[in-house]
Amino acid sequence: MNSQQQRILEKIFDDPVMSNILWADVESLLRACGAEVTEGQGPRIRVALNGVRAVFHRPHPRPETDKGAIKSMRRFLTEAGVTPDDAV
Repeated sequence: MNSQQQRILEKIFDDPVMSNILWADVESLLRACGAEVTEGQGPRIRVALNGVRAVFHRPHPRPETDKGAIKSMRRFLTEAGVTPDDAV
């Protein structure tokens, strides 16, 4: 995981929840963590990481991820065992 991906991980876990994280950066982080990211129907993507699976929607028309999606991503990463403290 490079320093930019580490910063994105920290932003995902920041309080209050941020809403200006680019989805492309989130996908880059997932791949760096070893997640399997596959295309679903339309804007959906399927993500599998450490035995945990989830489906997310790419934001559109804007590239920023909303607060609800960031909360879901935080929950997914926590369940998969990925936190800012562990990713150094």
